[in-house]
Amino acid sequence: MLRLTGKPLLYFTSVFVSLGVFLFGYDQGVMSGIITGYFFKEYFHEPSRAQIGTMVSILEVGAFVSSLMVGRIGDIIGRRKTIMYGAFIFIVGGAFQTFAATMSEMILGRVVAGFGVGMLSTIVPVYQSEISPPHNRGKLACIEFTGNIVGYASSVWVDYFCSFINSDMSWRLPLFLQCVMGALLFGGSFLIVETPRWLLDNDHDDEGLEVLANLHGGGDVNSSSAQQEYREIKQSVLIHRLEGERSYSDMWKKYKKRVLIAMSSQMFAQLNGINVISYYAPLVFEEAGWVGREAILMTGINGIIYVMSTIPPWYLVDRWGRRPVLLSGAVIMAVALSSVAFWMRLAISHTPALVVVSVVIFNAAFGYSWGPIPWLYPPEIMPLTIRAKGASLSTATNWAFNWLVGYMTPILQETIQWRLYLMHAAFCCLSFVLVFFMYPETSGINLEDMDSLFGDKSVVNTPDSRSLLGDNNNGNESEPLHTYRDAALERVPPGYGSAPTSRRESFANQRESSC
Repeated sequence: MLRLTGKPLLYFTSVFVSLGVFLFGYDQGVMSGIITGYFFKEYFHEPSRAQIGTMVSILEVGAFVSSLMVGRIGDIIGRRKTIMYGAFIFIVGGAFQTFAATMSEMILGRVVAGFGVGMLSTIVPVYQSEISPPHNRGKLACIEFTGNIVGYASSVWVDYFCSFINSDMSWRLPLFLQCVMGALLFGGSFLIVETPRWLLDNDHDDEGLEVLANLHGGGDVNSSSAQQEYREIKQSVLIHRLEGERSYSDMWKKYKKRVLIAMSSQMFAQLNGINVISYYAPLVFEEAGWVGREAILMTGINGIIYVMSTIPPWYLVDRWGRRPVLLSGAVIMAVALSSVAFWMRLAISHTPALVVVSVVIFNAAFGYSWGPIPWLYPPEIMPLTIRAKGASLSTATNWAFNWLVGYMTPILQETIQWRLYLMHAAFCCLSFVLVFFMYPETSGINLEDMDSLFGDKSVVNTPDSRSLLGDNNNGNESEPLHTYRDAALERVPPGYGSAPTSRRESFANQRESSC
């Protein structure tokens, strides 16, 4: 474990775990340049558009499967170890791709890498949300997403420079570099801290308090800030334990609205059209009139602007809130995609340049809105007891629609051509309507207070929870929900934040006395 404390530990850990999303950003982007390369096409005997679509999109199949499994895995072994195993599996998949001799081996490598990507893309946002304070939780999540886009942009430029290599190394080297980055994440996972919320949820109270002290108390376990946060988190853990089972079906019954919001955010992040550009940007630019290496160069320039567009939300997402960012992004993206369709349909001499401008605007709008927020929103609106499972379902939704878009894009580019971009513009308009009417604002709210935001009385205002909090007014259901949450710190047993080893016994004694 690192010996850093306070903000240095928080920011170092946040940036480092962003390697996890860097990896799947890199793996998503690296194929966009490789599939247009001469030596790649020659080695695999001029693969058809359908073959390319299968090879590119099969990564999402592996990611979809593992993202469904990792919710339970992350709850059992912890967030840190899940990151470790995800990185290792990604390395194995990258090695299969690097040394592939046939298209079947390449596809196998993509599937295995997808397993690792699914684990990392699910657990890293959960990890991030659980170590972040509420006042800059959005900022840290957006920094994490920047890591994803840096990975994408890096892969495109690696593809561009490797395109000057006159051998099969022009495509094998970019694939090998992802193994190097995976090895860095795997090694670093032995150094980073486990999240305090997972530790407290699993009764590792001493370790949890120590991590909280290192993150928010300058390393002092007796600091008021560390002890206060400890009491808030542990109180939430004990209350949610009264609900019993934490299965997926139980989560769906009790938190259906939250689950649907989380899943819809990831669904529209894909249906809004980003992977038409991320996976197939060189093909889009070739369709617009750019040829060969020029198409990869345009993709690289677009990637740089894409990275820059992810920086403003570091500061806007906690100041403006999540809703304004998503709404404004949807409008700009719809206009930009409609513009792409218009210029391709017009097919004038300036179409190549105008399509590049429209694509850059679209990417920038996505990078500051629907790129980062759907990774931030699901883990922050879910209760601790089912946070990993909720993130698992939302991430699985991402990969399911990721696969759908990745598989269908090259086919639709041939069949409906410029109308494809109008279709995704329509999805942008639908996402605007959904956010406007259904998404609550979560900026600045403690993770432990999301229950009140969604009006979950079963969690914070039941006879059992009132008994746990020491409130004898069992019949007053009209009491404001926040009263119980605000009073929690004053009503916990004496020494609650300073003697973590006695916490389980304290809980048991209270349950006996309330029976």
